[in-house]
Amino acid sequence: MSGLPEIVDSLENKIERLYQKLEKLNKKNQELENEISASAKVISNQSEEINLLKRQHETLKIANSLLGSDDNKRDTKLKINSLIREIDYCIAQLSD
Repeated sequence: MSGLPEIVDSLENKIERLYQKLEKLNKKNQELENEISASAKVISNQSEEINLLKRQHETLKIANSLLGSDDNKRDTKLKINSLIREIDYCIAQLSD
């Protein structure tokens, strides 16, 4: 029967080690969840910044085409024609 206390002590030690491993894993899991959350925020911010830069790029392209840069003569003509059509439509609406 002297082996029984040793077995119990051994089991207690193993349970204690398992509990410590569980605590470490829980802590690591929480750290990883925090990291995922922070990464999601960064991705969201970068997506918003990308969308803003795309809008600014389009605005600059339109401004360049309206200024008549040599690179965008065709776009400039199309934009001017589009604006003329819009103005004509507005005038027609006001005339009615």
